[in-house]
Amino acid sequence: MSNESSFQDHASESSHVGSLGFAVITLSDTRTDATDMSGKFIKNALTEAGHKVPFYRVLKEDRVKIKTTLQDCLADPEVAVIITNGGTGIASRDSTIEVLTAILDKQLDGFGELFRMLSYQEIGPAAMMSRALAGIAKNRVLFAIPGSTNAVRLAMEKLILPQAKHVYWELNKHLRVT
Repeated sequence: MSNESSFQDHASESSHVGSLGFAVITLSDTRTDATDMSGKFIKNALTEAGHKVPFYRVLKEDRVKIKTTLQDCLADPEVAVIITNGGTGIASRDSTIEVLTAILDKQLDGFGELFRMLSYQEIGPAAMMSRALAGIAKNRVLFAIPGSTNAVRLAMEKLILPQAKHVYWELNKHLRVT
């Protein structure tokens, strides 16, 4: 069996995954619900793809608030996938990655690698400052992406939407009764 047919088999199996529930969390000291264009883009992209967004917040970059909010999302049975945007840079207030890393059970290193590769094609060597990250915690998929609208569009269109159902299926296939 070739690798391509194996991937197609998995993609076919994961196509049975229906609508997923997403939490969208914008991390910014300057944005509000009214000015959060990146969060709105994510929510619109998800709903247009047939998913639900039962949780949405704009939070200040405060480690305790971020951790508490993530734990609330991980405990919510309606949330299968969490997307954070913002707080992934190198400034002293950017702490999303440190908080996420502390709660992850597994990291999906390929997500950050692919995001930076695709971002490099758009913005050049400044892509090295992106600390985009994905992983698994409590049987949920988490994505941390930069907060610029261009970065959000790239992550959603090229990585998250094309693979969210497949990642979720892979994570939960052992729970399925056949």
